[in-house]
Formats: sequence, structure tokens, C-alpha cells
Amino acid sequence: MLSIMKGAFKVKEIRKKILFTLGVLVIFRLGAYITVPGINAKALESVASSGLVGILNTFSGGGLTNYSIFAMGVSPYITAQIIVQLLQMDIVPRFVEWGKQGEVGRRKLNQVTRYLTVVLAFLQSIGITAGFNTLSSLNLVSNPTVSTFITIGVILTGGSMLTTWMGDMITERGIGNGISMIIFAGIIARIPDGVTQLYRQLFVGVSSNELWKPILFVVAIIIAVLAIVTFVTWFQQAERRVPIQYTRRIAGSPDSSYLPLKVNVAGVIPVIFASSFIATPQTILMAFANSHSEDTWYKVLSNVFNMQTPTGAVLYTVLIILFTYFYAFVQVNPEKLAENLQKQGSYIPGIWPGHATQTYVSKLLMRLSTVGSIFLGFVALIPLIAQNVWNLNESIGLGGTSLLIVVGVAIETIRQIRGLMMKRQYVGFIHNPKPAND
Repeated sequence: MLSIMKGAFKVKEIRKKILFTLGVLVIFRLGAYITVPGINAKALESVASSGLVGILNTFSGGGLTNYSIFAMGVSPYITAQIIVQLLQMDIVPRFVEWGKQGEVGRRKLNQVTRYLTVVLAFLQSIGITAGFNTLSSLNLVSNPTVSTFITIGVILTGGSMLTTWMGDMITERGIGNGISMIIFAGIIARIPDGVTQLYRQLFVGVSSNELWKPILFVVAIIIAVLAIVTFVTWFQQAERRVPIQYTRRIAGSPDSSYLPLKVNVAGVIPVIFASSFIATPQTILMAFANSHSEDTWYKVLSNVFNMQTPTGAVLYTVLIILFTYFYAFVQVNPEKLAENLQKQGSYIPGIWPGHATQTYVSKLLMRLSTVGSIFLGFVALIPLIAQNVWNLNESIGLGGTSLLIVVGVAIETIRQIRGLMMKRQYVGFIHNPKPAND
């Protein structure tokens, strides 16, 4: 990886993309420390590691803890993406039609997603602000009037849209997927704070005679993290190679090839979607915290949509599994894949072109998604179990989610940089051929 990065900085075009990405991420990090006017950010210190705050901090890089202009992060945009993609499953005919129109349809769907993001960001920002302000132990808003809440909602909505726009700029002009890179940067930026919290919990107040216990525990955590990172890295790059035969051979091209399908086809998107899906109901429930906190329905829903409870952890894992199946078929459309293979005059050996190929690829995706969903659910659930067993800080429970996102984004970014370098080598070879020997 270090050699790839070293080689990338030697190429002007790639270096500009990397520096542009880093510049946008620096702006994002600076914005995470600009507190919204009229907010007492220190009031959130007591709930900084709670379920909802922890999830939203994952998407905003700690922006919610500071109650900054980027406090909502990209969470509303991700929720809007989920809704729009679900509506394309024969629910809204117009969305289904746009989904089949290629680039033109994709632009229309993106526009709808943006409008929906504005609505969700405004409602979510007001809901969270009002919810935190109603807690008896917090005095979040200095002047809790309707106009104040609307102003805060507008500011946070603008911050969320600006964050989304910065993500789009990274995707267009920088390196990697912009939204994923922003989440990645936020997680990395919060690592020192997480280490500090763990140190205080394990070492502060411990006698010298008992000091070996937390040291041994930290060593065990480091070994476990390294083992999980190695396993996740290996699994994220594992692929199933489907053989492809060509009926029409072009001069200089091989008779056969293969179609690489990753074992974890959906990548880390299901984890991001599941986290956002859990955060949305929690945001809504906060609006009823003051008036209905003792009601049975409120307690049940709060328990269900809290990843730190056994019920919430199970729901979170189930959502990861469902989104893995869903997004795998979004990433690899069996119908379009079978159609493209047929147009290219290629086929899978032993499988008839057309509908039979579509059925074969669909079954293969189901099998791969089963393995991928178990993998994602396992890695995301283990830290939550460890948190409850050893009574660790709640932020540790989100470590599995953060780890999956960090490793997945890092692998995809390195893969993109490697692809750009290979593309440049091929272009250079074509435009600057070496002269033949006389």
C-alpha cells in the first residue's frame, strides 16, 4: 500500500486528485468544530457515547458532540438513498422507469434524492435538537423558541447539504467515493478520543498492583483488532471467478475470460445503511422523550432501536443481512448482466444465454450474499457483545461498524489509485510507443 501511495504522488494527475480529496476533508473537519449559534455544546458531554449520538457521530466525525454545522453529517442523504432505492422496487412506477433510462434516469433519481435529503435533514435536525433540549439534565438551547428551533434546523440542513456536496466533489474530482470518504475521515478523526476514553476507563484509579490486568486487556484488544482487520481485508478482496467463453473471437483477444464477483458484493454499504436506518427512528423518538418517556410503547421502541441492547443488536444484524441481499442485486443486476453478455457474444459454459444466465447469476448472488451477510453481521455484532460482556464504553460497541467502513473504504481507495496508475501506463504505452529496433 505504501509503495502504491508513493508511486501515486509521483504522477501529477493522481497527486492532484489526492490533494483535492485531502483539502475537502480538512474543510469538513474544520466545520465539525464550528458550533451552531445558540447551542450549549458542553451539555451533550454526558450523552456523548449514547446510542444515537454514537451513530450520528460516526456519520459526522464527532460533529454532533460539538453540535457543529455538520452535526447531521451525511446521515439524511443515506436515509434518502435507502428510501429512493426501495421505491424503485416496483413501488413507484416512475422511479422504476427512471431506473431503466441509464444516465438520464440516474440524474432524475439523484435530484429526487437531494430534495428528500433536504426534508429529512430539516426534520431530523429539529427532532434531535428538541429531543435533547427536553431532557431534564440538559440545557442545550439557550433560548428555546419556535424561531430558534427553525433557525437551528435551517443551519443544520444547510450543513448536511454542504457535506453531501463535498462528497460529490470528491467523487467527481478526487479519489474514492465521496460520501464513504467523509465517513472514513470522521471515524479516523475520532480514534484518539476513543483511545483516551478507553484509557480513562481501564487505567484511571487502578492501583499499581492491579495494573497488569488493564495492560493485559489492552494487549488482547490490540491482537483482536489486528486479527479482525486481517480477516476483514482478506474477505473484502475474496472473489468468485465465473468463467466466460466468447463465440466471436476478435484478433488478439483470448477465447475465454472470467467474470469476477466479490464474495461480499455489497461491500460496506449494508453496514452504513443499517446504521442510518437505526438512527432515524431514534431521532423521531427523541421528540417524545419528555412527554412519553414512561409509556410502554416508548420504552419498547427505545429498546428495539438501540444498538446497545440485545434486541437492538439483533435488529441491527438482521438489517445488515437484508441490505446485503438488497444492495448485491443493485450492484450486479442479473438481467442487465445476462443481456450484456449476450450482446457481446459471450456466455457462461454450460449455461444457455438469456434467461438461463440471469437465473444462474441470481442464484450465485444469493449464495455469495449469504456468506457476505454472515460476515458483515458477525464483525458488526462481536464488538456489541464484547461491550455488554465486559461493560465497556458504548463507543466500543460501534467499533465493528467503524472497522468495516474504514477497511472497506481503504481497500476501494487503494484499488482505484492502482487502477488510475495502470490506466496511465496503458495510455502512455499507446501514445508513446517505443521505436522498433532497426
